[in-house]
Amino acid sequence: MNLSKDLFLNGKVRLLQPVEGYRAATDPVFLAASIKAKAGQKVLDVGCGVGAASFCLAARVEGVEVTGLDIQSDLIEIAQKNKELNDPEDRLRFVEGDLSKRPMDPEPNSFDHVMANPPFYESGSGHRPPNEIKARAHMEEDANLQQWVDYMLRMTKPKGSVTFINRSERLEETLAALKGRLGELILCPIWSMNPTGENKRGAKRFILQGRKAIKTPMKFASGLVVHEEDASYTERAAAILKDGAALDLLP
Repeated sequence: MNLSKDLFLNGKVRLLQPVEGYRAATDPVFLAASIKAKAGQKVLDVGCGVGAASFCLAARVEGVEVTGLDIQSDLIEIAQKNKELNDPEDRLRFVEGDLSKRPMDPEPNSFDHVMANPPFYESGSGHRPPNEIKARAHMEEDANLQQWVDYMLRMTKPKGSVTFINRSERLEETLAALKGRLGELILCPIWSMNPTGENKRGAKRFILQGRKAIKTPMKFASGLVVHEEDASYTERAAAILKDGAALDLLP
């Protein structure tokens, strides 16, 4: 497999990833930036791919321990290579596993934070990419969204956080799967451009974060605008994507 070496966070993270097929872009960086982890805490990255979100989080939060889980052996192999490039303190590990079969490694109820960028499309919907790695990353072929939600909650400690980033079309289904199971829910829309500007359009992505075994009402964040009208990054987006700043959902 041909690999490229790409720089994230202004070179703080060096990432090998397939030249063709699934390639990490901004979503895993925004996901990692939204996790309120502290030194000594444990984080699970479900569907970690080559480890983009895992390494971005570890670069921002010193002393955090991250486990990445993915069903695709090719991606886990690349993640292990990325560990050699980015993890001199040995704070990250990567495990091949099928979440629908509830693997016992890692152990349930053992993570302070669990994060994921689940597949964008339901099984049988949309065009299946010809590249097998990309298809399995983007299509629900190995587990459906309900199974992702069930597994993520199973792995989270009581009062730990669970965070998703996904396409806006999956929001209703995600909320339905989480109904009554998380509290302190925060919904953060992600707009490509200013929704009130000349090129206004709806949010294409969202981040949804909540806490297990907590019962409080959902709140709406002001959201994140990624690009200015000239297609350059907004100041807030650039701080996250280039400088590794945190994404405070409710600043």
